Amino acid sequence: MRGGQSLAEALESYLAEWSERTGITVETWALPATDVPSRVSSGVMTTMREALSNVELHSRARTVSIAVTVGKSGLRMTVSDNGQGFPSVRAGRGIARMRAALAEVGGTLSVNSVQGEGTTVTGVVPRRR
Repeated sequence: MRGGQSLAEALESYLAEWSERTGITVETWALPATDVPSRVSSGVMTTMREALSNVELHSRARTVSIAVTVGKSGLRMTVSDNGQGFPSVRAGRGIARMRAALAEVGGTLSVNSVQGEGTTVTGVVPRRR
């Protein structure tokens, strides 16, 4: 994050730049209203950049929907595109990098892709007890 920026602000500016550069519409459904620990923010930003890179390079999507929420149980992020999807056996290095970024902060990643319908990447980081 740039100095003093919240995760929501960092996501907002990144998503705006990415959408303008790629021509892919970003629908932002939710951004965190509360502060997120910097390690978690960093993991989320790394995962978000990787997920959007995959959308840009592989999906042929016209729209991507983003939601990042923080609740009692922790943080949840969803990146969903309306692209071409892929067979799950084709999960490559990008997905491995996203898994690693979230694992570093105790989180998990799931990827659900339907050929012809798009892909949804969901990351969950449980709140530390």
